[in-house]
Amino acid sequence: MHIMSDPMGSSEGVPAPPALVVVDIDGVIADVRHRLHHLSGRRRDWDAFFASAPDDGVLPEGRSEIERAIGDGLSPVYLTGRPERCRPATLTWLEAHGFPAAPLYMRSESDRRPAREFKVEVLRELATGSMVARVIDDDDAVVVAMRQAGFDVVHADWMPQAETDTLTTAQERLGRT
Repeated sequence: MHIMSDPMGSSEGVPAPPALVVVDIDGVIADVRHRLHHLSGRRRDWDAFFASAPDDGVLPEGRSEIERAIGDGLSPVYLTGRPERCRPATLTWLEAHGFPAAPLYMRSESDRRPAREFKVEVLRELATGSMVARVIDDDDAVVVAMRQAGFDVVHADWMPQAETDTLTTAQERLGRT
């Protein structure tokens, strides 16, 4: 166990908070390709897109990254652009696919900021109480913003670019996932 010295100078140590690995879900551990058609074209069907999330497969590269981070002693935290209404289905999906139970940070229903703004804000909040040792995300703009903010980011580039372009549009320009 790591012990930090007490800033008040007492002899009692305080256990250090765990170092974190912050993991995105869509396009990192969840294979969303089967539902991206709901976001293409002029009429995007957000309800159908999110309703079919429980049918997502697992991206093995994402699972491997989480396992590697846990092996390195990091505690997982999930950070997704999914709206809060998706929490029950997201938690059920994580459990059904054997992912570790961990805190889950999601967008409020009214938050339409680009994912890079939303996620960097959450990372900064997490960093006030813990060491954010690693972040895993697939969105190019999010990765750049996180790195510019000083975070160590693994760029999850294991989904083909054609599929990630649709997801990136949803995350960055539409502020929806």
